[in-house]
Amino acid sequence: MSQPTPSAVATTPHPARHPAGLRTLFFTEMWERFSYYGMRALLVLFCSASAANGGLGYTTERSALIYGYYTMAVYMLSLFGGYIADKVIGARQTVLVGGIIIATGHFTMALTFTPAFYAGLVLIAVGTGLLKPNISAMVGGLYAQGDERRDAGFSIFYMGINLGAFTAPLLTGFLAQHQWFKDWLAARGFNPADSWHWGFALAGIGMTIGIITYLRGLHRLDDLGAAPALSRRERWLNLGKSFLYVAALGGLVWTSHHVPVLMWILAAVVLLGVVWYAVRGGVEGRRVAAIFVLFAANIVFFAVFEQTGSSINLFARDYTNNTLFGFSFPSSWYQSINSLFIITLAPVFAWLWVRLGRHQPSSPLKFTFGLGFVGLSFALMVPAARLADQGLVSPLWLVGLLLLQTIGELCLSPVGLSTVTKLAPARLVGVLMGGWFLATSIGNFLSGYLARTFGNEGAGAGLAGFFRDQALFVFGATAVLLLLVPMVKRLMSGVR
Repeated sequence: MSQPTPSAVATTPHPARHPAGLRTLFFTEMWERFSYYGMRALLVLFCSASAANGGLGYTTERSALIYGYYTMAVYMLSLFGGYIADKVIGARQTVLVGGIIIATGHFTMALTFTPAFYAGLVLIAVGTGLLKPNISAMVGGLYAQGDERRDAGFSIFYMGINLGAFTAPLLTGFLAQHQWFKDWLAARGFNPADSWHWGFALAGIGMTIGIITYLRGLHRLDDLGAAPALSRRERWLNLGKSFLYVAALGGLVWTSHHVPVLMWILAAVVLLGVVWYAVRGGVEGRRVAAIFVLFAANIVFFAVFEQTGSSINLFARDYTNNTLFGFSFPSSWYQSINSLFIITLAPVFAWLWVRLGRHQPSSPLKFTFGLGFVGLSFALMVPAARLADQGLVSPLWLVGLLLLQTIGELCLSPVGLSTVTKLAPARLVGVLMGGWFLATSIGNFLSGYLARTFGNEGAGAGLAGFFRDQALFVFGATAVLLLLVPMVKRLMSGVR
């Protein structure tokens, strides 16, 4: 297997100190997220901007669906990345290859013709699928089973993610949208309408720094994520299987989109499989079944949360007064606020989980809190949407939404990463971590699908209904999960 047992990389834990390898993975992921969120902040805005302003001139519906399909592909391919690590070259090499592909994708998007834009999206999706699940699995491998520092370690790792995500929209958004930079380009003979592509190029530079950081810090990881002990023939056979799996998964997604009833049939089959596995699979089976319940909650969470880059991004551009103390700022800068809250609150949550120790809420109860807060965030936007009918609204509405979503995110996302590494059988850590990101991918697609109707009825009651209906759906899912918490805790068989 690609992931060594935790005992191979973790020694007797110091009560406060974390493994040295966390530093390497922290900064590598920070730069990878810089590249990802730097481009993500611009994606819908670039697609929906007019051709005269350097964009593609697409409708809101088409732009939101591109966003949904792209973010879905990014996380769906994590299943492919987990398999490549577990069955072909190991996590440490998979992370490196993924980073190189991501950087290539961003630099491809820096070219100013439409085919390069789509080619870049494909490359970034593939590269992120290789890197994202495996670097998270490696963080889990730094800690022994039962180590109370694990959730705190993932919260620190998550803060690194958000350091990159905070700075990226500020810098790429400035290059893409700010009039000062456009004037600077024009004064030097460049086309100011191409400013979007300068933002994409900066994202590529960030990923390149991440690759260098990773290579320089590999010595801190010992043999963590080493390649599995397989023959060359077995490696090539597993590589071929991985491409077949991706093709089958892509075909399933395409078919489900064109024949929606198949999606419900698939969901029923998965549900029956989980129930059977929980009943017949022993302790491992029950724990895997618990993971799938958390997967379902993850889908609902990200269907709303990920609209920060689509419907909320458009609300910021079209309905919000983007000035502060007389200073006008790009609407994409709101994409940094969530990360600013994460940076502020992640140490508090990390301290809280360690402080509470074995008395902290169980993972499924933390998930329930996460869903509840993201539902509240969209409920908050109902009065904001009504006020937008009278003119541009205060930025504080979006700040409040992002604060609530951040609290929910800290209750769910880093806890989910940690819980999967605790519950997954050692031979399936990479695959089930990929499954976590596959569930995230479904939520990301749903976020784009739900956002496609944003603004169709203008501001006021129609826009308020857009937020109200989704808030009610999340509150319903929160109530269901709360009822399931005792059952999920039993399925987890002693793992918190």
